[in-house]
Amino acid sequence: MPRVEFHFDFGSPNAYLSHLVIPQIEQRTGVKFAYVPVLLGGVFKATNNRSPVETNAGVKNKGEYFRLEMERFIKKHGLKFAFNPNFPVNTLMMMRGAVAAEQLGIFAPYVDQMYRFMWAEPRKMDDPAIVTATWKECGFDAEKLAALIQDQAVKDKLVANTQKSVERGCFGSPTFFVGDEIFFGKDRLRDVEEMILETRAA
Repeated sequence: MPRVEFHFDFGSPNAYLSHLVIPQIEQRTGVKFAYVPVLLGGVFKATNNRSPVETNAGVKNKGEYFRLEMERFIKKHGLKFAFNPNFPVNTLMMMRGAVAAEQLGIFAPYVDQMYRFMWAEPRKMDDPAIVTATWKECGFDAEKLAALIQDQAVKDKLVANTQKSVERGCFGSPTFFVGDEIFFGKDRLRDVEEMILETRAA
């Protein structure tokens, strides 16, 4: 079976939409995606990239088309989405929390809930008080998470994930790897699935 990775940051709405569709691909292919938390701000800095909100600004029709494309994807897959009115959100606390959640054995539910409160029931998820309250509401040990995100090993792991991702070709989120093959964007999920099946057959 090929190793399939999803390099993600909670700040990307397209990564959220990908997250909702990934289980369908896993079911069809029998391959589990490995989620790799990266810091999108760090990726952008390392690659001299900017968010679509910035790059689309001032370009006639481009932003409108991207919104249309997103609406089509949401409708096609029957997804729940609400644009976060606080966007852009500094995701550092949440992303360090993802690394900490791996250590605590709560990674999958943590990812689900952080995405929920970023892009389904939006909150200001760069406000430490709101993030901490959300952790408690979700039944996570907020004190342990708060302590771990200050641990140097957790900070270093997120930095290392981000650097390694960039070294492999990442320039944004969502980024996928099937073995060493890289794919970018939710619109490449069909290609990801085809590559999984092709690699598995080989």
